[in-house]
Amino acid sequence: MNKNIALKIVLFIFFAIVGFLILVPFYAITIASFKPGADLIRNGLNLNFDLSAMSFDNFVFLFTGDHSYFTWFFNSVLLTIVQVTLTLFVSATVAYGFSAYEFKGKNLLFICVLLIMMVPFEILLLPLYTLTNSIGLMNSYSAIVLPGIASAATIFFFRQYLRGIPKEIISAGRVDGASEYGIYLKLILPVMKPSFAAMAILNGMNSWNNFLWPFMVLSSGNKFTLPIGLKTLLTPYGNNYDLLIVGSFFSIVPIFALFIAFQKYFIDGMTAGAVKG
Repeated sequence: MNKNIALKIVLFIFFAIVGFLILVPFYAITIASFKPGADLIRNGLNLNFDLSAMSFDNFVFLFTGDHSYFTWFFNSVLLTIVQVTLTLFVSATVAYGFSAYEFKGKNLLFICVLLIMMVPFEILLLPLYTLTNSIGLMNSYSAIVLPGIASAATIFFFRQYLRGIPKEIISAGRVDGASEYGIYLKLILPVMKPSFAAMAILNGMNSWNNFLWPFMVLSSGNKFTLPIGLKTLLTPYGNNYDLLIVGSFFSIVPIFALFIAFQKYFIDGMTAGAVKG
């Protein structure tokens, strides 16, 4: 057998197994969302497909019941949109500076960006909390958005992507009399659309699923994001598994839809950013 064919078969089997393992949790939570919460308490999260125990009661309660789920949901949507938009623009601007200009200390600053990527967020948690409290940003969305708008990983990715764009584009813009801002906004940003799509999905997932930091800085129930809101359904005095499971299932839909919509751009952006040296 040809070695290339054998390699393709092995890779196909490997990725089929990986894909199956990834889909199993989605299948489990989909099945659980159609079952009453009492079934989860008795049997846990399982893969049993029992048609007699399934109904749309949880979904009816989700859309018509007396709860704050959609307040948390729209808080997360708003926060994700704002955070992703600011992060992409600020990080792309910083990366453009590293890629297009030569200045004193450039390499040292970029090394600092790489070092920041290596620092776990948990190490920064306490000093960041102290700083946020001292400047009066507690219990506000600004406390969540501001620390992450210059993402080191996003800056690194954009910088690698921009290094593959011919600098003749910038030179041509200058010859035509365009300002530095005009070159960036009108010539560079349109070329970066695939990379923006890739980073929008990754940053969107991080923002949407972010729990620890918002949990520390938010105290008002009407400002809770979806992960925090779902956590409040589990208390020592009672657990609302009916809303928890269907709410967790419904929370997957926006990210899943976002990935499906931008899948082509995501793949193009990731592969382009990976091969730029």
